[in-house]
Amino acid sequence: MQDGFRKWANPSSPHAEGRKAKQELEDARARVKNALGWNGEVIFTSGASEALSIGLQRAKADRQIVSAAEHDAVFRAAPGADVVGLQGPLVDRDALDRLLQPDGSAIVAVQHVNSETGVMQPIIELAQQVRSRNGVMLCDCSQSAGKHALPDCDMAVISAHKFGGPIGIGALLVRDYALLDPIGGHERGYRQGTENLPGALGMAAALEQWAPDDPEPFIDVGDKFIELTEIVTDHGGVIVDADGMTTMFIKSIAHPSLSAQAQLIRLDAMGFAVSAGSACSSGTLKKSRVLDAFGVDDETASRTIRVSIGWNTAAEDLERFAQAWVGLT
Repeated sequence: MQDGFRKWANPSSPHAEGRKAKQELEDARARVKNALGWNGEVIFTSGASEALSIGLQRAKADRQIVSAAEHDAVFRAAPGADVVGLQGPLVDRDALDRLLQPDGSAIVAVQHVNSETGVMQPIIELAQQVRSRNGVMLCDCSQSAGKHALPDCDMAVISAHKFGGPIGIGALLVRDYALLDPIGGHERGYRQGTENLPGALGMAAALEQWAPDDPEPFIDVGDKFIELTEIVTDHGGVIVDADGMTTMFIKSIAHPSLSAQAQLIRLDAMGFAVSAGSACSSGTLKKSRVLDAFGVDDETASRTIRVSIGWNTAAEDLERFAQAWVGLT
């Protein structure tokens, strides 16, 4: 990022400084594609929310379909979308099939890794189902990019700060620009606003530090996370949707007696940054719409917090957290 600030100029300007910035931007684009193993196009955005808006609103599709467990940004971008519910922890494939029945194409948005529970959806199978009906599969990979291999989809959304990169930069990965209607402006006409060169360079650098599907850097931390879930259940807690396939980076934990708000206050005082729901909606203190979609009852949801680990989490952090959580019981 420091290098990007030193070389800063508008990448769309025709002068020498602008052309140098443009080359740096294209290098960052190529590095992102290479790090993720993505063979399509990359549209830099201000983050996942903007990427979702471009994908859902500019897709050449007649209808929008989203899962009930999507991030709030999806519902803001597609307020009139058809909503497909869950069957257990996974998208209801039969219900999706019924929604795909009408004539015309649809864009279908499903998170790869749920931002509150960590449940992983079978994107490959869902994408095959959607494409068989002339649809387009958009996968929100904000919580999985850099940590898990990108699934086979037509569009993918990533956010740099989820894998240790800077805040304020993300991307919409598109298999083919032909899937979108351009709106004019920058990024080959698919996004308005001057490109964030320092952010793009920071995102590329952060991605290159990850090795998708390589658990080696997280073995100790992952083991401690597993131990934490065992400790939680041994002390009367519940791991929400533990029966589903989940990532090792996110868990939703229901305390046996304390409200989520009380847990957040006490844990914060002990130096632990956890949340209730996603960061974009956790300040509301109302029941999480996502937990509702997963079938969690109101009383359990009121005692549920979201615990996540990242690139800078150490095994010792989880040991201390386990002790603190047990102390709250």
